[in-house]
Amino acid sequence: MGSVSGQTDDTIKRHIFLCATPTIAKCHTDGTGAEVWAHLKRRLRELGHGDPRTGIHRTKADCLRVCERGPTALVYPDQTWYHELTVEKMERIITEHLVGGKVVEEYVNPQPFLQIEKEQG
Repeated sequence: MGSVSGQTDDTIKRHIFLCATPTIAKCHTDGTGAEVWAHLKRRLRELGHGDPRTGIHRTKADCLRVCERGPTALVYPDQTWYHELTVEKMERIITEHLVGGKVVEEYVNPQPFLQIEKEQG
């Protein structure tokens, strides 16, 4: 399957979506998300993954709808949710998961959708 950029699904090894700059401050208001986003961009460039053609994509999101333990990130195709992110945690996620292919288990949010149900209920 192709895309507008000419890439195929085969070229995407990992894609991280990061709740970085929420317009409604529900999960983090201290600028942590923006700091984590800046670190993610910088480190991927430093590691030679600044260009998405290397297989690692990044997307800054306003909200991933899992607000209780933010900043939050979601990594595809692994469908791994990370929570309560800091620059230090993101460094491990970058090197171990995005580049190395191994989930950082201690930062995983195993049931993010239970939080959504609690927020709506």
